[in-house]
Amino acid sequence: MATGPLNDQQVRDYHANGYVLAKGLFDAEEIGLLVRAAKEDRQLDEHSFGRKDGEGGTVRLSGWNQPGDTLYGMFARCESVVNSMEKLLDGEVYHYHSKVIMKDPRIGGAWAWHQDYGYWYMFGALFPLLASACIAMDPATRENGCLQVIRGSQSLGRIDHLLTGEQAGADRDRVAEILKRMELVHVEMDPGDTLFFHCNLLHRSDQNRSENPRWSLICCYNAARNDPYKTDKHPGYTPLHKVPDTAIKEAGLRRFADAQGDVAWWQNTSNLAASGLKGKQV
Repeated sequence: MATGPLNDQQVRDYHANGYVLAKGLFDAEEIGLLVRAAKEDRQLDEHSFGRKDGEGGTVRLSGWNQPGDTLYGMFARCESVVNSMEKLLDGEVYHYHSKVIMKDPRIGGAWAWHQDYGYWYMFGALFPLLASACIAMDPATRENGCLQVIRGSQSLGRIDHLLTGEQAGADRDRVAEILKRMELVHVEMDPGDTLFFHCNLLHRSDQNRSENPRWSLICCYNAARNDPYKTDKHPGYTPLHKVPDTAIKEAGLRRFADAQGDVAWWQNTSNLAASGLKGKQV
C-alpha cells in the first residue's frame, strides 16, 4: 500500500530544491494495476494526441480535468498524494488535471525546457501555488528519456516561454546561462517512485531512443485559494474528495470505459501551441 504523505524533512527538501523524490510511494501491486489499466485502456489511447518537439520527435499524452472514480482518480485522490500536496502548498488543494505521458520505445519525443507555470499563468492562476506528482509506471532512466530538472530553479520565478515545435519552452538563452550556475539533475525512477515538483521548476526530458517504454501518470494540483480568475482554457476550483490509500487496490482495473458520467478530456486546443499563441511569449 502507498507509504503515506511526505514527512517534514521531505517538505523542507521540496522547498529548498523545487522537488522531492518519494521512493517507493506506491507498491508493485498498485503500479501493476495502473500499468495494466493504462496500457489496455482504449479510451485513454483514443483521446491521446501528439506534440512535436522541434527535434524530429513527437510526445504523446492523454489528459483530463476531473479525477473521477477510475483507478487513475484513486491515485489522484489518495491521501498519500493529496495530503502531501496540502503540506507543500500549505492548505487546501484541488485537482487541476491529470495526464499520462506515453514515451514509447524509439519514438517517444522530447520535452523542451519549461516551467509548468509558464502555461498555467496564461490560464489565470495568479500565484505559482501549484505542484505536480509524477508517478513512474515504468523504470525511468537516462536511456529512455527520464525527467531532468535544474535544482533550485523554482527560485528564479516565471521565465518567458516561446514555442519550440508545438511546445512552449523557456527562453533558451536564459536557460543556457542558468545551467552555468545551477545543477542539472537526471531524475531516474523505479516504478512506484513519485516526484513532487514545483510549478516553476525548470524541467525537460530527452527523446526515448531505447527499447523500453517510459510511461508516467502526472497529477497536478492548485491551491484552493489560488482559484484562476478566468476559466476559458481550464476549469476552476472544484472541491477534492480524498480517498484512503486502500481505494487504489479496491478500484481494481477501473478504466475510463467503466466510469460513470462523461470525462472532461483535454482536446488539442488545450495546449498553448494550439491556443492562438504562436509567435508570442507566454
